Amino acid sequence: MDEKLTSRRARGPKIVAIGGGHGLSTLLRGLKRHTRNLTAIVTVADDGGGSGVLRTDLGMPPPGDIRHCMEALANTEPVMGQLLAYRFPAGSGSLTGQSFGNLILAALNGITGSFEEAVSEMSHVLAISGRILPVTSADVKLEATFENGTAILGESKIADFKKAQDCRIRSVRLIPDRPTPTAAAIEAIREAGLILLGPGSLYTSVIPNLLVDGVTEAICQSDALRVYIGNIMTQDGETEGMTLSDHVSALLDHSAPNLVDLCLANCSPVADDVLERYREEGAEPILVDRKKTEALGVEVVERPMLSTGTQYARHSSDRLSQVVMELYEERAETKVF
Repeated sequence: MDEKLTSRRARGPKIVAIGGGHGLSTLLRGLKRHTRNLTAIVTVADDGGGSGVLRTDLGMPPPGDIRHCMEALANTEPVMGQLLAYRFPAGSGSLTGQSFGNLILAALNGITGSFEEAVSEMSHVLAISGRILPVTSADVKLEATFENGTAILGESKIADFKKAQDCRIRSVRLIPDRPTPTAAAIEAIREAGLILLGPGSLYTSVIPNLLVDGVTEAICQSDALRVYIGNIMTQDGETEGMTLSDHVSALLDHSAPNLVDLCLANCSPVADDVLERYREEGAEPILVDRKKTEALGVEVVERPMLSTGTQYARHSSDRLSQVVMELYEERAETKVF
Protein backbone atom coordinates (compact mmCIF):
# COMPACT_ATOMS: atom_id res chain seq x y z
CA MET A 1 0.00 0.00 0.00
CA ASP A 2 1.18 3.54 -0.76
CA GLU A 3 3.02 4.94 2.29
CA LYS A 4 1.42 8.39 1.97
CA LEU A 5 -2.04 6.84 1.86
CA THR A 6 -1.27 4.67 4.88
CA SER A 7 0.00 7.70 6.78
CA ARG A 8 -3.06 9.77 5.86
CA ARG A 9 -5.40 7.05 7.07
CA ALA A 10 -3.45 6.70 10.31
CA ARG A 11 -3.95 10.44 10.93
CA GLY A 12 -7.63 10.34 9.94
CA PRO A 13 -10.37 11.54 12.27
CA LYS A 14 -11.78 9.39 15.05
CA ILE A 15 -15.12 8.25 13.65
CA VAL A 16 -17.82 6.28 15.43
CA ALA A 17 -20.51 4.70 13.24
CA ILE A 18 -23.59 3.39 15.06
CA GLY A 19 -26.18 1.01 13.61
CA GLY A 20 -26.44 -2.48 12.20
CA GLY A 21 -27.30 -4.52 9.15
CA HIS A 22 -26.27 -3.85 5.57
CA GLY A 23 -26.54 -0.07 5.93
CA LEU A 24 -23.75 0.11 8.49
CA SER A 25 -21.49 -2.25 6.54
CA THR A 26 -21.98 -0.14 3.38
CA LEU A 27 -20.84 2.95 5.27
CA LEU A 28 -17.85 1.19 6.84
CA ARG A 29 -16.66 -0.21 3.52
CA GLY A 30 -16.18 3.34 2.26
CA LEU A 31 -14.91 4.96 5.45
CA LYS A 32 -12.01 2.53 5.88
CA ARG A 33 -10.41 4.14 2.82
CA HIS A 34 -10.24 7.45 4.69
CA THR A 35 -9.25 6.60 8.26
CA ARG A 36 -8.05 3.75 10.42
CA ASN A 37 -9.44 5.47 13.52
CA LEU A 38 -12.84 3.93 12.91
CA THR A 39 -15.17 2.29 15.44
CA ALA A 40 -18.40 0.51 14.58
CA ILE A 41 -20.90 0.19 17.42
CA VAL A 42 -23.39 -2.51 16.53
CA THR A 43 -26.83 -3.54 17.77
CA VAL A 44 -27.30 -7.05 19.19
CA ALA A 45 -31.11 -7.23 19.17
CA ASP A 46 -31.42 -9.50 16.12
CA ASP A 47 -33.19 -12.79 16.75
CA GLY A 48 -33.86 -14.09 13.23
CA GLY A 49 -32.12 -16.33 10.71
CA GLY A 50 -28.84 -18.05 11.52
CA SER A 51 -28.08 -15.51 14.24
CA GLY A 52 -31.33 -16.36 15.98
CA VAL A 53 -30.53 -20.07 15.90
CA LEU A 54 -27.12 -19.53 17.51
CA ARG A 55 -28.63 -17.17 20.03
CA THR A 56 -31.22 -19.76 21.06
CA ASP A 57 -28.96 -22.82 20.97
CA LEU A 58 -25.81 -21.33 22.51
CA GLY A 59 -27.14 -18.44 24.56
CA MET A 60 -24.79 -15.99 22.82
CA PRO A 61 -25.52 -12.54 21.35
CA PRO A 62 -26.50 -12.61 17.66
CA PRO A 63 -23.37 -12.46 15.46
CA GLY A 64 -24.93 -11.54 12.11
CA ASP A 65 -24.66 -7.73 12.14
CA ILE A 66 -21.17 -7.95 13.65
CA ARG A 67 -20.16 -10.32 10.86
CA HIS A 68 -21.40 -7.95 8.17
CA CYS A 69 -19.21 -5.23 9.63
CA MET A 70 -16.22 -7.57 9.71
CA GLU A 71 -16.73 -8.41 6.04
CA ALA A 72 -16.69 -4.68 5.28
CA LEU A 73 -13.57 -3.86 7.29
CA ALA A 74 -11.47 -7.01 6.76
CA ASN A 75 -8.08 -6.77 5.07
CA THR A 76 -7.49 -10.40 4.17
CA GLU A 77 -7.14 -12.67 1.18
CA PRO A 78 -10.29 -12.92 -1.01
CA VAL A 79 -10.85 -16.53 0.02
CA MET A 80 -11.27 -15.46 3.65
CA GLY A 81 -13.89 -12.94 2.62
CA GLN A 82 -15.69 -15.69 0.74
CA LEU A 83 -15.53 -17.92 3.81
CA LEU A 84 -17.03 -15.23 6.04
CA ALA A 85 -19.95 -14.68 3.69
CA TYR A 86 -20.53 -18.37 2.81
CA ARG A 87 -23.96 -19.73 3.68
CA PHE A 88 -24.63 -23.46 3.79
CA PRO A 89 -27.14 -24.32 1.04
CA ALA A 90 -30.46 -26.12 1.33
CA GLY A 91 -29.93 -29.78 2.13
CA SER A 92 -27.15 -29.08 4.63
CA GLY A 93 -29.18 -30.38 7.54
CA SER A 94 -29.09 -28.23 10.67
CA LEU A 95 -26.53 -25.98 8.98
CA THR A 96 -28.90 -24.96 6.15
CA GLY A 97 -28.86 -21.18 5.79
CA GLN A 98 -26.16 -20.71 8.44
CA SER A 99 -23.22 -18.41 7.76
CA PHE A 100 -19.71 -19.75 8.22
CA GLY A 101 -18.67 -16.39 9.66
CA ASN A 102 -21.35 -16.74 12.33
CA LEU A 103 -19.96 -20.15 13.26
CA ILE A 104 -16.44 -18.76 13.65
CA LEU A 105 -17.72 -16.11 16.03
CA ALA A 106 -19.71 -18.75 17.93
CA ALA A 107 -16.56 -20.88 18.32
CA LEU A 108 -14.52 -17.89 19.52
CA ASN A 109 -17.31 -16.99 21.94
CA GLY A 110 -16.96 -20.47 23.42
CA ILE A 111 -13.16 -20.28 23.56
CA THR A 112 -12.94 -16.83 25.13
CA GLY A 113 -16.10 -16.99 27.22
CA SER A 114 -17.01 -13.45 26.19
CA PHE A 115 -18.73 -12.22 23.03
CA GLU A 116 -16.90 -8.89 23.23
CA GLU A 117 -13.58 -10.75 23.44
CA ALA A 118 -14.63 -13.08 20.61
CA VAL A 119 -15.27 -10.06 18.36
CA SER A 120 -11.90 -8.61 19.33
CA GLU A 121 -10.04 -11.85 18.58
CA MET A 122 -11.73 -12.29 15.21
CA SER A 123 -10.95 -8.67 14.37
CA HIS A 124 -7.27 -9.42 14.90
CA VAL A 125 -7.45 -12.51 12.71
CA LEU A 126 -9.08 -10.53 9.89
CA ALA A 127 -6.79 -7.50 10.32
CA ILE A 128 -9.80 -5.21 10.19
CA SER A 129 -9.47 -1.46 9.73
CA GLY A 130 -10.58 0.01 13.05
CA ARG A 131 -12.70 -1.67 15.73
CA ILE A 132 -16.07 -3.37 15.94
CA LEU A 133 -17.91 -3.29 19.26
CA PRO A 134 -21.23 -4.76 20.33
CA VAL A 135 -23.21 -1.96 21.98
CA THR A 136 -23.97 -4.25 24.92
CA SER A 137 -23.12 -7.77 26.04
CA ALA A 138 -26.57 -8.23 27.58
CA ASP A 139 -29.09 -10.71 26.20
CA VAL A 140 -31.57 -8.17 24.85
CA LYS A 141 -34.81 -8.48 22.91
CA LEU A 142 -36.61 -5.79 20.95
CA GLU A 143 -40.31 -5.08 21.46
CA ALA A 144 -42.36 -2.86 19.13
CA THR A 145 -45.59 -1.12 20.10
CA PHE A 146 -47.94 0.05 17.35
CA GLU A 147 -50.29 3.02 17.04
CA ASN A 148 -53.29 0.76 17.66
CA GLY A 149 -51.85 -0.31 21.02
CA THR A 150 -50.74 -3.82 20.03
CA ALA A 151 -47.17 -5.01 20.64
CA ILE A 152 -44.84 -7.76 19.43
CA LEU A 153 -41.66 -9.11 21.03
CA GLY A 154 -38.78 -10.12 18.78
CA GLU A 155 -36.95 -8.11 16.10
CA SER A 156 -37.55 -10.74 13.43
CA LYS A 157 -41.32 -10.65 13.97
CA ILE A 158 -41.84 -6.90 13.71
CA ALA A 159 -42.13 -6.52 9.92
CA ASP A 160 -44.78 -9.20 9.41
CA PHE A 161 -46.70 -8.09 12.49
CA LYS A 162 -46.72 -4.49 11.25
CA LYS A 163 -48.16 -5.55 7.91
CA ALA A 164 -50.90 -7.50 9.66
CA GLN A 165 -51.77 -4.54 11.91
CA ASP A 166 -51.63 -2.09 8.98
CA CYS A 167 -50.50 0.82 11.13
CA ARG A 168 -47.27 2.55 12.07
CA ILE A 169 -44.82 1.63 14.79
CA ARG A 170 -45.26 4.00 17.73
CA SER A 171 -42.18 3.01 19.70
CA VAL A 172 -39.65 0.27 20.37
CA ARG A 173 -37.94 -0.76 23.58
CA LEU A 174 -35.33 -3.21 24.77
CA ILE A 175 -36.03 -5.95 27.27
CA PRO A 176 -34.39 -5.76 29.76
CA ASP A 177 -34.76 -2.00 29.81
CA ARG A 178 -31.62 0.16 29.48
CA PRO A 179 -29.05 -2.67 29.51
CA THR A 180 -25.46 -1.95 30.49
CA PRO A 181 -23.30 -0.79 27.55
CA THR A 182 -19.87 -2.15 26.75
CA ALA A 183 -17.36 0.23 28.33
CA ALA A 184 -15.37 0.44 25.10
CA ALA A 185 -18.44 1.68 23.19
CA ILE A 186 -19.01 4.59 25.58
CA GLU A 187 -15.31 5.44 25.55
CA ALA A 188 -15.24 5.47 21.74
CA ILE A 189 -18.22 7.85 21.59
CA ARG A 190 -16.58 10.21 24.08
CA GLU A 191 -13.34 10.29 22.09
CA ALA A 192 -14.90 10.67 18.64
CA GLY A 193 -14.58 13.69 16.38
CA LEU A 194 -17.41 12.49 14.15
CA ILE A 195 -20.43 10.39 15.18
CA LEU A 196 -22.62 8.79 12.52
CA LEU A 197 -25.99 7.09 12.97
CA GLY A 198 -27.32 5.03 10.06
CA PRO A 199 -27.99 4.36 7.32
CA GLY A 200 -30.06 1.30 8.11
CA SER A 201 -33.38 0.09 9.43
CA LEU A 202 -34.68 2.88 11.66
CA TYR A 203 -36.44 0.87 14.36
CA THR A 204 -34.44 -2.36 14.26
CA SER A 205 -30.85 -1.30 13.48
CA VAL A 206 -30.33 2.33 14.54
CA ILE A 207 -32.67 3.11 17.44
CA PRO A 208 -31.92 -0.05 19.51
CA ASN A 209 -28.40 1.24 20.11
CA LEU A 210 -29.80 4.43 21.64
CA LEU A 211 -31.86 2.43 24.15
CA VAL A 212 -28.73 1.03 25.82
CA ASP A 213 -27.93 2.84 29.05
CA GLY A 214 -25.58 5.80 28.61
CA VAL A 215 -25.33 5.75 24.80
CA THR A 216 -27.70 8.65 24.12
CA GLU A 217 -26.17 10.64 26.96
CA ALA A 218 -22.63 10.10 25.66
CA ILE A 219 -23.62 11.22 22.16
CA CYS A 220 -25.42 14.34 23.42
CA GLN A 221 -22.47 15.32 25.62
CA SER A 222 -19.99 14.96 22.78
CA ASP A 223 -18.43 17.94 20.99
CA ALA A 224 -18.17 15.82 17.84
CA LEU A 225 -20.07 16.57 14.64
CA ARG A 226 -23.12 14.29 14.93
CA VAL A 227 -24.85 13.15 11.73
CA TYR A 228 -27.90 11.01 11.03
CA ILE A 229 -27.65 9.42 7.58
CA GLY A 230 -31.16 9.01 6.21
CA ASN A 231 -32.17 6.01 4.14
CA ILE A 232 -32.91 6.39 0.45
CA MET A 233 -36.15 4.39 0.47
CA THR A 234 -38.87 3.67 3.00
CA GLN A 235 -38.66 0.12 4.31
CA ASP A 236 -41.25 -2.57 3.77
CA GLY A 237 -42.68 -3.66 7.11
CA GLU A 238 -41.06 -0.83 9.06
CA THR A 239 -41.30 2.75 7.73
CA GLU A 240 -43.85 2.78 4.88
CA GLY A 241 -45.25 6.27 4.31
CA MET A 242 -42.72 7.99 6.56
CA THR A 243 -41.01 11.19 5.45
CA LEU A 244 -37.53 12.33 6.45
CA SER A 245 -38.96 14.42 9.29
CA ASP A 246 -40.90 11.35 10.50
CA HIS A 247 -37.63 9.40 10.63
CA VAL A 248 -35.81 12.16 12.50
CA SER A 249 -38.73 12.65 14.89
CA ALA A 250 -38.76 8.94 15.75
CA LEU A 251 -35.00 9.02 16.29
CA LEU A 252 -35.24 11.99 18.66
CA ASP A 253 -38.30 10.62 20.48
CA HIS A 254 -36.30 7.52 21.38
CA SER A 255 -33.23 9.50 22.48
CA ALA A 256 -32.99 13.26 23.09
CA PRO A 257 -33.85 16.51 21.21
CA ASN A 258 -30.21 17.47 20.67
CA LEU A 259 -28.95 14.05 19.55
CA VAL A 260 -27.69 15.09 16.09
CA ASP A 261 -26.54 18.28 14.41
CA LEU A 262 -27.61 17.45 10.89
CA CYS A 263 -29.30 14.89 8.68
CA LEU A 264 -27.65 13.75 5.47
CA ALA A 265 -30.15 12.87 2.72
CA ASN A 266 -29.77 11.54 -0.81
CA CYS A 267 -30.84 13.71 -3.75
CA SER A 268 -29.95 11.33 -6.62
CA PRO A 269 -33.03 10.30 -8.63
CA VAL A 270 -33.94 6.60 -8.51
CA ALA A 271 -34.39 4.90 -11.89
CA ASP A 272 -37.96 4.12 -12.94
CA ASP A 273 -37.40 0.37 -13.27
CA VAL A 274 -35.94 0.28 -9.74
CA LEU A 275 -38.86 2.33 -8.40
CA GLU A 276 -41.32 -0.12 -9.91
CA ARG A 277 -39.79 -3.03 -8.02
CA TYR A 278 -40.05 -1.12 -4.75
CA ARG A 279 -43.66 -0.10 -5.43
CA GLU A 280 -44.60 -3.78 -5.43
CA GLU A 281 -43.74 -3.92 -1.73
CA GLY A 282 -45.15 -0.50 -0.90
CA ALA A 283 -41.79 1.25 -0.62
CA GLU A 284 -40.85 4.60 -2.16
CA PRO A 285 -38.10 7.23 -1.99
CA ILE A 286 -38.16 9.04 1.34
CA LEU A 287 -39.64 12.52 0.92
CA VAL A 288 -37.14 15.14 2.09
CA ASP A 289 -39.45 17.60 3.85
CA ARG A 290 -36.71 20.05 4.76
CA LYS A 291 -38.79 22.64 6.64
CA LYS A 292 -40.41 20.08 8.95
CA THR A 293 -37.10 18.36 9.58
CA GLU A 294 -35.25 21.58 10.37
CA ALA A 295 -38.13 22.63 12.63
CA LEU A 296 -36.96 19.73 14.80
CA GLY A 297 -33.61 21.48 15.20
CA VAL A 298 -31.75 19.28 12.71
CA GLU A 299 -30.09 20.80 9.64
CA VAL A 300 -30.72 18.97 6.35
CA VAL A 301 -27.88 18.44 3.86
CA GLU A 302 -28.73 16.83 0.51
CA ARG A 303 -26.07 15.15 -1.63
CA PRO A 304 -26.11 12.60 -4.49
CA MET A 305 -25.18 9.27 -2.91
CA LEU A 306 -27.08 6.61 -4.85
CA SER A 307 -25.26 3.52 -6.05
CA THR A 308 -25.69 3.07 -9.81
CA GLY A 309 -25.94 -0.01 -11.99
CA THR A 310 -27.81 -2.13 -9.43
CA GLN A 311 -31.38 -3.33 -9.03
CA TYR A 312 -31.65 -1.71 -5.61
CA ALA A 313 -31.78 1.88 -4.39
CA ARG A 314 -28.89 1.83 -1.96
CA HIS A 315 -26.06 4.11 -0.94
CA SER A 316 -22.79 3.95 -2.82
CA SER A 317 -20.03 3.18 -0.32
CA ASP A 318 -17.62 5.49 -2.11
CA ARG A 319 -20.02 8.40 -2.58
CA LEU A 320 -21.42 8.19 0.94
CA SER A 321 -18.01 8.08 2.60
CA GLN A 322 -16.71 10.92 0.43
CA VAL A 323 -19.67 13.14 1.35
CA VAL A 324 -19.25 12.30 5.03
CA MET A 325 -15.56 13.25 4.95
CA GLU A 326 -16.31 16.47 3.06
CA LEU A 327 -18.90 17.41 5.68
CA TYR A 328 -16.44 16.69 8.44
CA GLU A 329 -13.76 18.86 6.84
CA GLU A 330 -16.26 21.69 6.23
CA ARG A 331 -17.60 21.67 9.78
CA ALA A 332 -14.51 20.67 11.77
CA GLU A 333 -13.45 24.27 12.37
CA THR A 334 -16.79 25.08 14.02
CA LYS A 335 -16.61 22.16 16.46
CA VAL A 336 -14.29 21.64 19.41
CA PHE A 337 -12.68 18.19 19.56
